[in-house]
Parts: sequence; C-alpha cells; structure tokens
Amino acid sequence: MTKEVLVVVGAGFIGQAIARRVGAGKHLVVANLTQAHSEEAANVLANAGFEVTPLAVDISSRASVQALVEAATRIGPVTGLVHAAGVSPSQAPVATILQVDLYGTALLLELFGAVIAPGGSGVVISSQSGHRLGALSAEQDRALALSPTEELLALPWLQPDQVRDTLHAYQLSKRGNALRVMTEAVRWGQRGARINTLSPGIIITPLARDELSGPRGAGYRRMIEACAVGRAGTPDEVANVAALLMGPDGSFITGSDFLMDGGVTAAYRFGALAPAA
Repeated sequence: MTKEVLVVVGAGFIGQAIARRVGAGKHLVVANLTQAHSEEAANVLANAGFEVTPLAVDISSRASVQALVEAATRIGPVTGLVHAAGVSPSQAPVATILQVDLYGTALLLELFGAVIAPGGSGVVISSQSGHRLGALSAEQDRALALSPTEELLALPWLQPDQVRDTLHAYQLSKRGNALRVMTEAVRWGQRGARINTLSPGIIITPLARDELSGPRGAGYRRMIEACAVGRAGTPDEVANVAALLMGPDGSFITGSDFLMDGGVTAAYRFGALAPAA
C-alpha cells in the first residue's frame, strides 16, 4: 500500500517537531542542505517510529528542488510540505539571505504546488521580522507576491545598493514569504490543497543561539525580556500551531500568516520596544 508523503525541508528542531505532530502514518522525506544532516534527522525520527527517507537539497537551486520533488513523488502522493529551512541575519551575507530565504521559498512553493495532492497542506516557517518591516508600496507588495520566481531577485529594490544590511534583507524575505503564500494559496486551492505561513518569534534552536551570541545578541535578549510573555518559545509550541494549520481543524485556513512571537511585535509597536516619539 502506497503511503502519503510528508516532505520536511529544513528538518532541524522545528521541522522535526512538526513532523512528529503531523507525520504519523505517512512516509517522511527529510531534506537538509547536506546528506549527513538529513541522515542525522532521519535517524532521530526513525527511532521514534517513523518511516523516513533522507535526502539533500539546496533550495536556492531549481535543479536541486526539482530533484527533491521527483524523488518524493516516486515514493507516493505528496500530501504535506513543511518548509523550515533558511539562514538568519548573522549567518550569511545579503545576497545569500535573499537567494535562500526569498527565492528558495518561492521555488519550493512553485514546484511542490505543481504536485501537491488533493487534500494536502503545507506550512512555511517565516519570522516575526517580516512584521517589523515598514510598509512597502502596493507595487512592491505585488512584485513580491506575483513576480515569476526566476525574476524575483532581479527586482530593482532588491539590488545590493538598495538593501541596507542583512537584517533588512531578512525582513524583506520574510515579508515576501507571507505575500508569496497568499498568491500560492490561490494556485494550491485549484488542486484542493492549502498553504499558510507561520511567523515565530525567538524560538530556542541552534539558529537562535547563533543570533543570541552574535552581534545582535543584546537586542535579541532585550526582545525576550520586554515581550509580554517574557521568554523565548520552543519548537514544540511552533509545532502545535503548525499542526492546527495543516490538520483537519484548520481546513478553513489558507493563504494566512500567523504571528506567534510572545508579544514582541506588540512591544515594538505599543510597548517598551517602541521607538521614542
């Protein structure tokens, strides 16, 4: 009997936590940048009782993502996509952030949107950072949402002389993720499938630890201290919301972006983190 396939791109702590929530009875395909990291994640999930195939993927490469799509569909119908891969402002230069976090997300949504099975669902793990970027023009929003994938990085205002720093690149990418998901929800809906974005705040993972120990560490610690909840989040808390969005209880939700940041964005707008008037 052919099993349904759940593809987890970026099978780190958050990706694995989501897989444990929504992957029971499915064949998991876990894909990280290196085969070694994929096999490490696969071993953890296999020891927890899941059937897993580890693969490598570079989401900034169309050929690599297409190969992942073909490998997954050979196993069975793809009914789920979890996209939790990406790089942070402290991990990469501007060009790489845009290539991975913006273009790579658009590429995954395009190619998996062409094969997602009826009744399928997906979730893109974005970031609170997209909510802290100032308003873009209507033309810029439309360009991020609708530009053909291969034309995204050629947009004039995404060129090196227009992007201030790595944080700006990250915020633009995450805003683009939410807009792209809205557009893709229309196309996925034509196949009877759903797709949403989840924008977490600071979740304790190796990536977050890089940020906390990096040049922006003091700012990250202040965000944690000043937010309404007063702590960082956990991968399991993100997985709880992702399971709602991907499961039957979320069947009326698509094309949406869910902010879960412990109140950090609220504090930036109306609380202790708000800029002085």
